Amino acid sequence: MISWYKKYCLMINGLFVMTLTLMLYMRFGPIAAFALLLLPFAGFLAVKISTVFIILFILFSYFRLHEVFIVLMPLKIPKMLALASLLAIAWHLFISKSLKPHWSSTHLVFVIWFVWLTVCVFSASNKGMAIEYWTGVLVKVFIMVFAISWWLTRFSHFSLVRMGIMISGISVALVALSNKMNGIGLVEGTRVTISREYRSQLGDPNDLSLVLMFPVSFLAAELFDKGANKYRRLFAAVGLLLAISGVIATQSRGGLLGIAAILSFFLYQKVKNPLVVGLCAAVAMLAMMVFAGIGDRQSGGAAEDGVDASAMGRIYAWQAAINMALSNPLTGVGVDNFYVNYYFYSPHWDGKNHAVHSTWFQVLGETGFVGIGIFVLLIASIYRSLSRVYCINALNPNDQVAVNANALKAGLIGFMVAGTFLTQAFTWPLYIILALTIALEKITVESNKE
Repeated sequence: MISWYKKYCLMINGLFVMTLTLMLYMRFGPIAAFALLLLPFAGFLAVKISTVFIILFILFSYFRLHEVFIVLMPLKIPKMLALASLLAIAWHLFISKSLKPHWSSTHLVFVIWFVWLTVCVFSASNKGMAIEYWTGVLVKVFIMVFAISWWLTRFSHFSLVRMGIMISGISVALVALSNKMNGIGLVEGTRVTISREYRSQLGDPNDLSLVLMFPVSFLAAELFDKGANKYRRLFAAVGLLLAISGVIATQSRGGLLGIAAILSFFLYQKVKNPLVVGLCAAVAMLAMMVFAGIGDRQSGGAAEDGVDASAMGRIYAWQAAINMALSNPLTGVGVDNFYVNYYFYSPHWDGKNHAVHSTWFQVLGETGFVGIGIFVLLIASIYRSLSRVYCINALNPNDQVAVNANALKAGLIGFMVAGTFLTQAFTWPLYIILALTIALEKITVESNKE
């Protein structure tokens, strides 16, 4: 009786799948039918190799690899990876229960920050734009912060993340340098971009410099890692040179400042003299500016007298952010609303709206004085968590802990310095650092208990 019932269920399920496949074939063509047949296999893979899917989602979301390599654009890879990641999270969290949630003080500050951003979304002057940004970016960031911080439970996971970030950064740098040499997508005649004609995020040289700057901390950490073999260090050295060259090609002063800060962090570990480190950083910064040819820029170049147009544009934008916060001290003008409100708050109008070009002033203008306070607390919480990792590792030194902690701390320093001139408050770098820091602290504590 039971055997007959099972056969009956299998037959009904088979007929249902065949009918649905035939309907999809007749309505949408063979690709849709083929996709349905592959769905169980895709679901199986998403569950079995979920860590890989989550790491790939991070890389594609942050580095925009499908926009760097245009042939990947029609495949909608980020959306498929997002679905696979969500399926894996749901399966391992509620069914297999192999995903073990844990809580930290940094999680708490991040949740407070997300709640406040949500408040600022629904109090925005242009709610449509704010809600679109909330659903398209912030919700993904919120989910993935917890997924990453809970999922990475072994040092091998961290090795995969570091290698993925390094390879992705090198790939983007190679495309940027190729565009520079071939004169493709140049802004102001000299500043390199990627896929500008496709309206990519990397079509802005400042955003491209931000994307290229992030892997620099991971490449530098690998290069200075005493435990790494010579081939990995050679790979890191070549990759670091390429990534820095890519940032130089963007002619972004914020990106160059971020790189100088990251390299100074690693230099300070070798030379415990802040004056020497500061002097080396200043010389390196000047050298990179010369190589970048910033003096030849149409905006912010040597041809402009006094305070250049680029610098004045930032000053006007920062004044606008301050005015936004003064007018709306609690919530500012709302998430992703700076640009559309620029006209109403800027002391200078040249006929068009402008971006804020500063993480700190972006937070101030779009989330108010309360928002900037929570944001600073979030960064302080990450720094405190990394400090605990260093203290624990000092008791029982582990090269794996050291290289990851150095990469994350250098990335945080680069974020804070470059953030003065680059808009990155709600983009992936800070939140990847946050999630990896929480996971690293958890692993470090557990490894020292054994």
